[in-house]
Amino acid sequence: MFPERLRALRRGKKLTLSQLADALNDLPDADLTSRQNTPAQIGNWERNLRTPSYLEVRKLAEFFHVTTDYLSGRADQEEYDLGRIFLSGKPLTFNQEQLSSEDRYELFQLMDGYLHGRQQRTTTDPVGQEELDLHFDN
Repeated sequence: MFPERLRALRRGKKLTLSQLADALNDLPDADLTSRQNTPAQIGNWERNLRTPSYLEVRKLAEFFHVTTDYLSGRADQEEYDLGRIFLSGKPLTFNQEQLSSEDRYELFQLMDGYLHGRQQRTTTDPVGQEELDLHFDN
C-alpha cells in the first residue's frame, strides 16, 4: 500500500523523483535523518524494493499533508470534515495562498450558510437544476 500511495501523491503534485528528494531535504526537520534523500532512494520506496525509516515516513507525511497512517495504508482519507479542518487552527492554503484566520472564519460562515439554505432551494427543472428562491418581489 505504501509504494502505491507514495507514487500517487508524488504524481498528483507532478513532481519528479529528483524534485521530491530536494523538497524533502529542504524540510525544517530534514536534519533529523543522517542522510540526504535521493531520487534513487525514493524510487526504491515506490517500487517496494526498500522500506523507509519512520523518520522518512514522517517527512513524507509532513510534505504531502497526510498522516503516517494514510501513507502506510492503515487509514483511508476518503472523507474530510471541512468544519473541523477550518476550526483546527492548522495552516490552510487555497490555490497556494495562506488563509488568514479571518479568511477561514468567513469561508466557514459562507459554507455553513449555503448548507443551511438548502431548505429554501426548490428543484423546478426535470434535469435537476436547482433554483434558489431569494424572496425578491418583482
